[in-house]
Amino acid sequence: MPDRPGLPELDAEEQRVLGSLLEKQRTVPDSYPLTLNALRTACNQSSSRDPVAEYDEQTVEHTAKRLKERGLVRIVWSDKGRRTLKYHQALDEALGLAEDERALLTVLLLRGPQAPGELRTRTDRLHGFADRAAVEVTLSRMAERGLVRELPRQPGQHDPRWVHLLGEPTVAAVVATPAVDRDAVLADGAEARDARVRSAYDAVATSYSERMFNELASLPFERWLLDRVARHADGGPVVDVGCGPGHVTAYLAAAGADATGIDLSPGMIAAARRRFPDGSYEVGDLRRLIRPATGPSWQAVLAWYSLIHLGSSELPAAIAALARPLDAGGWLVLALHAGAEVRHVDEWFDEPVDLDFVLQDPASVVGLVEQAGLVDVEWYHRGALAARGETTDRLYVVARKPSRART
Repeated sequence: MPDRPGLPELDAEEQRVLGSLLEKQRTVPDSYPLTLNALRTACNQSSSRDPVAEYDEQTVEHTAKRLKERGLVRIVWSDKGRRTLKYHQALDEALGLAEDERALLTVLLLRGPQAPGELRTRTDRLHGFADRAAVEVTLSRMAERGLVRELPRQPGQHDPRWVHLLGEPTVAAVVATPAVDRDAVLADGAEARDARVRSAYDAVATSYSERMFNELASLPFERWLLDRVARHADGGPVVDVGCGPGHVTAYLAAAGADATGIDLSPGMIAAARRRFPDGSYEVGDLRRLIRPATGPSWQAVLAWYSLIHLGSSELPAAIAALARPLDAGGWLVLALHAGAEVRHVDEWFDEPVDLDFVLQDPASVVGLVEQAGLVDVEWYHRGALAARGETTDRLYVVARKPSRART
């Protein structure tokens, strides 16, 4: 319940109408204010809404009129074309919202309780938060004003979630099936996360290499995919980013590719060089991938389980960085864990570590690959192989960089 005098209490329909108006005012300013039909469409869209609704026109109209009577919506005439009634929100004026507060409240109204990392990702079109900490600062300021509050952390959640105080949210449903905050891995910053990842892989490098160097022998689908990559490269340069102990790079080289492996972990690169002394392995960061020494660009870039420690807000830039040095017609190949979870491990290959694995949503990853400008996207989702001790589903994505336009 609201704990600040004068704070409006909104029912579910009023929350959806105001949230939609707040969102569209920022994302489609040329068509704002919204007509009744556009407002209904905004309320019922299937993306960026939780839960998805199906309001009829009469419901939206009656809700908007109720809000008008409370001074939270203004109904105006279109200033061009046909004289059409349009709807404009006044909630930000009523509450005196700053731009950052407005963005967070918009997403909370439309999607219910969320963690700071989720909020940062989902407000990117509304306000540019520098990092997760900036979101938390704004939430704290809003909490002091009685606009939001922090919910107790639930089992399976890395971070507490925040909820607005403009009416009753659907907290019970969210608690029953908590959404994953994939940016929880960035709680103390990307550099600290990278340091933990590097330390963990350095620690397990020898054991990892001994146990995993021949794993492809029991993975027919993966061999089929890697053989396709080698045939496509046709002897051209291929890079395996996040190559670990080098066995995938070595497989590609044996199949005829001019293969190079890079990894963030010096320990892994040392293990790869010991086991595959004829191979090419270097310490490097996939987010700063450069062009090959043996050609102007890569025929294929593989991120073979090398994006599995990144937060969701980092994926767009990482995928774009991998696609950038591809040759026209070159392939990007991703392998990831599929799911809705961040798994923490304290021990790995009998070594103590502090490591988080991020399971990704297949549809979201495919969307990011398309967003990076790649085409002919194909993806494969396979279940965990219990005989190998796997406990996660796997996602494989293959996409092509468009050929240069002829002039």
